[in-house]
Amino acid sequence: MQNFIRYIDRLADILAIVAGAMVLLAVLIVTYMVAIRMSGASNYWEIEASIYLSIGAIFLASPYCLRTGGHVGVDMLPTLMGPRLRHAWRLTLKLIGLAVCLYLAWVGAQYTLEAYHSGERGHSLWKPLVWPLNLAMPVGMVLTALQYLAEIFRTGPSAVDEGLTPL
Repeated sequence: MQNFIRYIDRLADILAIVAGAMVLLAVLIVTYMVAIRMSGASNYWEIEASIYLSIGAIFLASPYCLRTGGHVGVDMLPTLMGPRLRHAWRLTLKLIGLAVCLYLAWVGAQYTLEAYHSGERGHSLWKPLVWPLNLAMPVGMVLTALQYLAEIFRTGPSAVDEGLTPL
């Protein structure tokens, strides 16, 4: 089990770096777009490319964000609970998060397949295929579900008692 947790954690780290590179590329594209437009020229692909990169980065960085406790959370209620109830509370939240991720992955996969089979394209002059953008959701949600599993397996009652677990 420790190997699974270590592998998922390492994958989350790698994906966070990839997501950071995607955000950097999106920023460079927007900067390029501003410079081109200031010179009087115009292009048609920059906005959609930066949107695709940004959305992909959000979904790819989600497992890392979960592992490092970067998601928004409210800590007041768990601090008022005893160790056993706090453990049950956090485990329940992780199971709900896992279920939501799997559901979103399923729905996202359906949208992706529908866009792929229909050959759906964007509405700009560039007209990129839509399915790669849609693919970000199921891939990101499956990866986040795996991170939830790692967090569930990582969490033992002794770690919760000492307050060492995220979420």
